[in-house]
Amino acid sequence: MTENEISRFVVDAAIAIHRELGPGLLESVYEILLADELARKGLKVERQVPVPFEFRGRRFDEGFRADIVVDDKVILELKSIESLHDAHKKQLLTYLRATGKKLGLLLNFGEATMKSGIVRIVNGLPDPS
Repeated sequence: MTENEISRFVVDAAIAIHRELGPGLLESVYEILLADELARKGLKVERQVPVPFEFRGRRFDEGFRADIVVDDKVILELKSIESLHDAHKKQLLTYLRATGKKLGLLLNFGEATMKSGIVRIVNGLPDPS
């Protein structure tokens, strides 16, 4: 499955969860539910994945934790806040660069509508059109 195909599953699942529960819950609740929903669709889902990195020639085994990694291709960064900031987008782009992955989705479950809370971040992914 391609990154773009995976993202369609993710967006559909996130919207369905948000419609049913609405905003206002802890990020961890949305993470558990989204991971479960994607796994039920047959996708490989890993939560709180430690990602190693190198700095000045030294390797660190855990530089950050990706909220969810789907099919070892797409990183999901979940938030449950009033509004996203540029720093959140830069954070996810840094995660993509550190892992060599090409697509990340920033999902803010704190928005009034989930559609308003979805930001697609790419790292060298060709345009699907």
